[in-house]
Amino acid sequence: MGVPKQRKTKGRRNQRRSHIYLKEPKLIRCSKCGKPVLPHTVCQNCGYYKGEEIIDVMKKLTKKEKKKKEKEIALKEKEEKSKPLSMEGLSQK
Repeated sequence: MGVPKQRKTKGRRNQRRSHIYLKEPKLIRCSKCGKPVLPHTVCQNCGYYKGEEIIDVMKKLTKKEKKKKEKEIALKEKEEKSKPLSMEGLSQK
């Protein structure tokens, strides 16, 4: 049976394992609702991908959840409309 001639040091072992670690997932913001989403995936919150509705999220919800979600969406749209424009916003319009 093969036996190593010399013991591998802790430093050499650690250098070998230096790339083995958890990486933070790269997230982007959903263009519709603004929630963080993995790139190239449908948003689980609103069901949109690249500005198109792929999944009808409201269909899967119960009556109580549906009412809450509709209020949330209406409130968000109202906030967006009532925001005062900044100098940058005025220059874009």
